[in-house]
Amino acid sequence: MSLLWILVIVAVALVAWVISVYNFFVSSKARIKAAVQEIGNQLKRQVDLIPNLEESAKGYLKHEKGVYEALTEARKSITSAIKSGDVQKMADAGSQLASVLPNIQVVVESNPELKASEVVSKLMDELRDTSDKVMFARRLVIDLTADYNVKRVSVPSNIVAMLFKFEEQPGLITPTEGEHVSVGEGELKTPKVSL
Repeated sequence: MSLLWILVIVAVALVAWVISVYNFFVSSKARIKAAVQEIGNQLKRQVDLIPNLEESAKGYLKHEKGVYEALTEARKSITSAIKSGDVQKMADAGSQLASVLPNIQVVVESNPELKASEVVSKLMDELRDTSDKVMFARRLVIDLTADYNVKRVSVPSNIVAMLFKFEEQPGLITPTEGEHVSVGEGELKTPKVSL
C-alpha cells in the first residue's frame, strides 16, 4: 500500500472522528435544551393539575388553611419561573413546591379521616408523582450537562470543542454554602423502623 493511500485513510478517519465529536456536541446541546424544557413541562403539569385537586381537597382540610396558602404560593412561583424560561428559577420553584409536600403529609397522617379520603389520597399521589418527575428531569439535565462538559475538556475532543467554539453548559446552579452541603450527626445514624 502506498503512502498516499495511508494518508488518505488517515485523513478520512480523522474527518469521520471530527464529524462524530461535532455531532456529539450538537446533539448533547439539543438534549440539554429538551431536558430543561421537560422541567418546565412537569412544572406546568403541576400548575395545571394541582389547583383542581387542591380545590377538591380543601373541603377536607379547611382547618389547615396555611398549608394551602403555601401550596398556592409555590404554584405562583412555578408559573412565574416557566414564563421566565430561567432554568434556575424553575428548579427553585419546584423545590418550593416540594417543601410544601411534607406539611400536607403531616396534616393527612395526623387525621385518619383525611388519610382515608380518596380525594386527599389522589392529591398526595399526584404531588409525589409530579415531584418525582421534576426531580428526574433535573437529574437528566445534570447528567447531560456533565457528559457534555467532560467531553468538552477531555483530550482530544477538546480540540473539536475549541475549533467550533462549543461553550460550557451551566446545567443547574446550586449554592455552594448552606445546610445542604454538609451531613449532620443525626443524618449519619441508621434509621430504625418499628412497626
